[in-house]
Amino acid sequence: MNKLEFLLILCFLGFVTPAQAKDNSGVLKINSIELGYPHPAVPFYHFKAGLELPEASMIEIEAVVDGRSLRFVNLYSGDIHEEAGRPANIHRPPSGYALSQDNTLYKTPCITAWLKWEPGKTYRIEIKARLKKSVKPSPDDRIISAVSDVKAPEGVAVFDPDWKAYKSVVVSETAGIGRESETVEVLLPFYPDEVTDLKREIRVMAVNPSDYSLYETPCQVFEIRKYDDKDSLNPLEPDQPKRQIPLWMPTVTCKVAFLADVPAKSSKVYLIYYNNSKALTKSYRTDLQVQGELPGLSIDNDKLNIVLHPQSGHIDEITLKTHPGHPLFHRMETNGAIHWNPGIYAPPRAWTHTADWKLEQNMYSISGPALATGEFWGHLRNMSEVDASVRYEFFPGAPYFFATTDMRINETVQCLALRNAEIVLKRELITHAAWYDVIRDRVMTYDVLHMADLTDLKMEADVPWITFYNEETGVGFAGINLEYANASLESRKSLLNPYMYITGGPWIYWTRALSLSFLASNMQQVIPAVKGSLFHEKWAYLVYQIDGETPYKPVIEWTKRLTNPLRIRLEEEVDERVSRSLVEVYMDEGKSGWEERETGNHGHTER
Repeated sequence: MNKLEFLLILCFLGFVTPAQAKDNSGVLKINSIELGYPHPAVPFYHFKAGLELPEASMIEIEAVVDGRSLRFVNLYSGDIHEEAGRPANIHRPPSGYALSQDNTLYKTPCITAWLKWEPGKTYRIEIKARLKKSVKPSPDDRIISAVSDVKAPEGVAVFDPDWKAYKSVVVSETAGIGRESETVEVLLPFYPDEVTDLKREIRVMAVNPSDYSLYETPCQVFEIRKYDDKDSLNPLEPDQPKRQIPLWMPTVTCKVAFLADVPAKSSKVYLIYYNNSKALTKSYRTDLQVQGELPGLSIDNDKLNIVLHPQSGHIDEITLKTHPGHPLFHRMETNGAIHWNPGIYAPPRAWTHTADWKLEQNMYSISGPALATGEFWGHLRNMSEVDASVRYEFFPGAPYFFATTDMRINETVQCLALRNAEIVLKRELITHAAWYDVIRDRVMTYDVLHMADLTDLKMEADVPWITFYNEETGVGFAGINLEYANASLESRKSLLNPYMYITGGPWIYWTRALSLSFLASNMQQVIPAVKGSLFHEKWAYLVYQIDGETPYKPVIEWTKRLTNPLRIRLEEEVDERVSRSLVEVYMDEGKSGWEERETGNHGHTER
């Protein structure tokens, strides 16, 4: 056992064996105590208590409800007040209970604790305070306590108690745009014995901020993964005893997507209930529907119909349902899809794009009420040195979908073209293009219907949005740049003059030139796509009816919304099996930084 582990266990034993401390003396006063509903700052059913100590002291706090010690207890100085309508800023996780040494002198502290109460029920709450002369437990410490019987509020129902546990998610809106039925996604971990069938058990309940009533929102569970290995507790170093504290616990994870309603510039609480082995399967229906088999899926919602290519799975046709007679398509060159890249040209090998896949790629899809996907990945066709992926996300009620493309160079490729983010449409379907020019600080528009063939319209690599539209049909198609990143492991990233551009021929397309000597002045010079290079894009593709006076106005509005997604904060109860101390594994021998920690430099303020 190393010195740090020994000290941590002593800290643990010092608190949980109060018989070592002196007899209780003095009085702990509970000045206020109440059971509260979830709100963004405390997003769980809880109790909150304002305390008064007989004198200012360093303290440790324990809360016991009906004989059960609560594990999730936050201690605040009396002068700290969280904004109730926003997620809390101050939190001490279980790992901090033992490692965070606090020499603050508290006089009127406040505590909050996770308590899954039921309406109208009375709870006996005992609060214990260990008064200390130093940050470490000592036989000279005094333990004082106070008890209060508290009745839970009545009139607002809680969720079915057959669900034994829940996790809390705070969803925040930051752009000043009210959101309705917007899909959010969160990753959740569970202990294996809490899980029977997550797809059957999970329910998502929204907390109405005006009266704390709950209402159910459509959700779906996917990507369930289980890690079963248990820590053997064998010593970390030779000649050490067997460990008492596990470094990890077996864990099940899953993703949950649900539909969130969040008013502009506000935060809202969603409770995700689980652990009910008798739960029945719940079906939710929205306008999001998927038909067909991979790769040639057809995706529908109230706004759009989208068809994926039957061989590559790439976007092949899009129809704005308010304009059913004017679908968008390409079908002019090779694979004929709308969405082409990532792609490389390294002669004498042929051009190769992810859209050229012919059923040799990996394929996966998700279908549900909140989210549908088509996901494809593998080597570029006839180029095993390069891996690439294309992942689409579709949503209910949305006139847009997301496309994420990634490319990894496994071995250096000498190429004339390295591209990504390409959208290709039949030339006659589009009359104009527009984009925001970050250098000129204005929107640029161009008549592409009468543009000479193979004329390039260049823009910056990080252009925030581009749109094609047709003044006659009233249909617009826009790309909104959500994420763009280039990196390299083995070397510094190496790109030749990266930019975005539009060009026309029998088709009209925009694409990203990462390295494109093929269209440079010296078009036969070879540029290496270097081993270890990584290229990442995420775009929102928006289909819309153009505004007569400002054809690109909807694009500007949706850009603000989609580049400011809802923010997610997960809050979980501390399980009783979580250790009260912490052991870490360090790479090399040496001090951890916690040995003989002197806290006197951190202030000694009375709170």
